[in-house]
Amino acid sequence: MSSPKANVVVVDHPLVAHKLTIMRDKETSTASFRRLLREIAHLLCYEATRSLPVEMVEIETPLTKTMAPRLEGKKLVIASVLRAGNGLLDGMLDLVPAARVAHIGLYRNHDTLEAVEYYFKAPEHLADRKVIVVDPMLATANSAIAAVEKLKERGASDITFVCLLAAPEGVARFTAAHPDVPVITASIDSHLNEKGYIVPGLGDAGDRMYGTK
Repeated sequence: MSSPKANVVVVDHPLVAHKLTIMRDKETSTASFRRLLREIAHLLCYEATRSLPVEMVEIETPLTKTMAPRLEGKKLVIASVLRAGNGLLDGMLDLVPAARVAHIGLYRNHDTLEAVEYYFKAPEHLADRKVIVVDPMLATANSAIAAVEKLKERGASDITFVCLLAAPEGVARFTAAHPDVPVITASIDSHLNEKGYIVPGLGDAGDRMYGTK
């Protein structure tokens, strides 16, 4: 389902909503949270890969020869914003195991809420590949904006951003900075609190996924 915001898609499938509700519950265990994030990643991946190009090739089934679609072009790149992005990355790799992987190390300065980069590693030829950036939370959007800027600097032009939750403030800032990059999310929540966390949200996705504080 499309959001009122241009270029934003909210995947409001009942299975996504159900799993997200369990993830929001503060009593949900680390193991369950991690498993559910991986499962939702499968469902978000379907939407994010909807526009992948295909070519028709001839194959032979047990009954006859036929023409059938096959993915075309260079391998897809999934770019994980560390560390929480790896929860979505793992689920997407279940569906697209041949995808290349980029890692973008960013952390949020808790005083300024700005993104600080500490690591970047990506495959070659990004200009020829579709890139899906994954990070569970689009809160202030500082990390997401910085990650996409870094990928564009390396030549990427066909980029989609996928997150579990988004705040209206983050959506507005991200789409203003990168109007050419579609956003796919499971929910746009109410607002950000004074500490830059999404409300009602689910807390810190990285901490809940890895059992840290």
